[in-house]
Amino acid sequence: MRDAVIVEAVRTPVGKGRAGGAYADVHPVELHAHALRSAVGRLPGLDPAEIDDVIGGAVGQVGEQSGNTTRFAALAAGFPESVPATTVDRQCGSSQQALSFAAQGVLAGAYDIVVASGVESMSHVPIGSSAVVDGVRADVHGPSIARLYEGGLIPQGVSAELIARKWDLSREQLDEFAAQSHRRAARAWEQGHFAGQVAPLDVTHADGSVTRLERDETVRPSTTPEILAGLKPAFADERWTERFGDLDWKVTAGNSSPINDGSAALVVTTSEIAERRGWRPRARIHTTTVVGDDPVFMLTGIIPATAKALARAGLTIDDIDAFEVNEAFSSVVLSWLAETGADPAKVNVDGGAIAIGHPLGASGARLTTTLLGVLERTGGRYGLQTMCEAGGTANATIIERI
Repeated sequence: MRDAVIVEAVRTPVGKGRAGGAYADVHPVELHAHALRSAVGRLPGLDPAEIDDVIGGAVGQVGEQSGNTTRFAALAAGFPESVPATTVDRQCGSSQQALSFAAQGVLAGAYDIVVASGVESMSHVPIGSSAVVDGVRADVHGPSIARLYEGGLIPQGVSAELIARKWDLSREQLDEFAAQSHRRAARAWEQGHFAGQVAPLDVTHADGSVTRLERDETVRPSTTPEILAGLKPAFADERWTERFGDLDWKVTAGNSSPINDGSAALVVTTSEIAERRGWRPRARIHTTTVVGDDPVFMLTGIIPATAKALARAGLTIDDIDAFEVNEAFSSVVLSWLAETGADPAKVNVDGGAIAIGHPLGASGARLTTTLLGVLERTGGRYGLQTMCEAGGTANATIIERI
C-alpha cells in the first residue's frame, strides 16, 4: 500500500511585509522560487524534470501574485517547462491545503514526486488587494450571504474580539501569550533550532546593493506583556459595538500576527521511492482534514478540525507530541487550548506567527517545516498542525515522524 512521506522541508526567513522590509525589492515569484529551488536542491540525485507537479498556495492572487504564480515560480527556480504547477487558495491555509492535495495525489498514484509550497508577499500584494476593483472594495459575499448572516460578515480582527469575549480571555492573557511567542522564537533562533530549516536569501536592491536575510525579521526578544499593554486596540469601531454589544476591545497589533513576506516548500513522495533513491523519509503524512465553521466567528474552525483529525487518525489529544496552531491572534490559540485540553507546553514550542510572522499563503508549509523540526529534535512521534482561515474554514494535519 502506498504512503505519502515528506523527504525535505525548507522555508525562507520571514520578512516584514511593508516598506523597509528585507523583501521589499523581491518579486513574489523570486521569493517563491527560492524555497522551491532550495527544497529540491537538498535531495541528491533529484532532477527537477522528475517532479510530477508543484502545488503552491497564495492568498493574494492579484497583481504580481496572479496568473497561476506557482507556475512562474517553478520556472524561475530552474524547473524545466515540462513540470506543471498550480496555485490554490484556501486563504491562510493555502499551502497546508497544497500539502494535503500533494499527499492525496501520491496516495492515489497520480504523483510519484510532488512539491507542496506557498508564498505571500504582503509588501507587494497587500492583504485584501484581490477584493479591490478600480480603487473600490468589491462585495465578495453577495446578497445571499447578507441574508444568511444578518448584518453580514465581519473583519477577522472583530472575530478575534468575539472569541476573546466568548472564552472570557483577558487583555493580560492575550498579551502574555504574545510575549511568550516572541520569547520562544528568540530562544529557538539562539539555540539553532531553525538552522537546518531556513534557506537564507541574498536580496539585490534597486540601488544594486545586496543584503542577506538569515533570520526572521519580526521576532522581538525584548517584547514583554508590559510593553504590549501600552498598545491601543486595533479594531475598535462603534459599528461593531452596535451589533455585538460591548467587546471590551482587547485585540491589538501586538497580540495579532504581523504583516509578512515569505515562502516555504516541501517535497512529498512514497517511502518506497525515497528508499530507492537514498532519501530519508522524515515524516509520514498520517491524516489530513478540512472543516467548515461559523463564518462570523470565522477563526474557531480549528477546534472541530482538530477533533475530526484525531478521530480520523484514531488518536487522542494526549497522543500528540507537538502542536503547531497558527497564531493569527492570541485569542484563537487560547480558545483552542481551552476547548481541546492540549498541553500548552507542547504548543508552538519554537514560537508562532505572532513572532515569526504570517506570510499568508506560505504559513501552512512553514508550520509543517517547524513542526517537523520539533519532532526530530525532541524524538516525538506525532505532530498536529491546524490553521484558521477566512470564511470559517480550517485545516488540520497530523504527521508521523519516521
